[in-house]
Amino acid sequence: MNDTLTSSLFENTKNAFALKSDSELERAYFLFKMISKQPLVRIGTAVTRFALNANLPVEGLIRSTVFDHFCGGVNEDDCMSTVDKLYEANVCSVLDYSVEGKEEDSSFDQCMNKVISLTKFSEHKEAMPISVFKPSGVGRFALWQKVNEKKSLTETEQREWKRVKERVDLICKTAYDCDIEILIDAEESWIQDAADTLVTEMMAKYNKEKAIVYNTLQCYRHDRLDYLKKLHAEGIERDFRVGVKIVRGAYMEKENQRALEKGYLTPICANKAATDKNFNHTLRYIFDHIKDMSPFLGTHNEDSCLLATEIMHEIGLAVNDERVWFGQLYGMSDHISFNLADKGYNVAKYMPFGPVKDVMPYLIRRAEENTSVAGQTNRELELLKAEKKRRKL
Repeated sequence: MNDTLTSSLFENTKNAFALKSDSELERAYFLFKMISKQPLVRIGTAVTRFALNANLPVEGLIRSTVFDHFCGGVNEDDCMSTVDKLYEANVCSVLDYSVEGKEEDSSFDQCMNKVISLTKFSEHKEAMPISVFKPSGVGRFALWQKVNEKKSLTETEQREWKRVKERVDLICKTAYDCDIEILIDAEESWIQDAADTLVTEMMAKYNKEKAIVYNTLQCYRHDRLDYLKKLHAEGIERDFRVGVKIVRGAYMEKENQRALEKGYLTPICANKAATDKNFNHTLRYIFDHIKDMSPFLGTHNEDSCLLATEIMHEIGLAVNDERVWFGQLYGMSDHISFNLADKGYNVAKYMPFGPVKDVMPYLIRRAEENTSVAGQTNRELELLKAEKKRRKL
């Protein structure tokens, strides 16, 4: 066990919730209490979708509850006070323009321009050393799927695909020029191969001296460690450093449902224990080859975070080694983020932002994920309860 860290570290609720006022603490407790009840989440998300689509005046209510808890604001300026507040506690921010499900070229250009402007802004903002985007944010999902399936593209689609590649390249070049790391989020398995191929090309181009471009591996997929080993071999062969963000995954129910409907073997691990094992094996593989890789460990799992700190200790890495980042979502797992940061580890919060209506699909997915991860919401509630009690005393 690492001399400096034990699991009791994550019990320090004074550190974890130092930035929350009493009313924010109460709101967090209320929200996680609601999220812990699956039927309520189903009803709540359905009603919210209906109300927004019908243009009912509910944005204020959403803004003051779930939105403000899980998002930094409606635009980047809105986020800055929170970014600065987090940085005072040694926690960096990754601003994530979380607008999903758009289909028009103008929206893809807007997303690209937003990521580029944030990256340029981050160059002069120590609190924001990392940018992020999603492949489907800069290109049509159906087009990614067609490329993934290696189907021939029409002339129009070829031009469209060329624009997608140009957007990705321009984002990565900006990150390279600004010396800002760029995390490229994972997608559903039926478009991920196309994304992997393009991201690898970006790594070969921009990761010569250090990792700038990062691909994301969802470790609930049982093939991702094998994929990482191949990517590692390609990195050695083509002389580039592998930037890799590892997460457990975000589309489990959708993946299993599609595999069932279409009659193929699901890419998802059999159960949570198998996913945990896969994540930790992947984590170990990365640290075994740290001279060739830079990891961003996107996890809300306490055991995996402790394992990473133990391995770092064993192999003699400094707690603030610039190659290693821990990341959690804004509004969740503050007991991990702030307590790791307090010990000197590099920690960043993923901070979604965007217009309330456009960010709702992201928030709904967060709520649904939380109800499907046994123990996650209960752990949040237990810690919030402990902090409420501590403050009363």
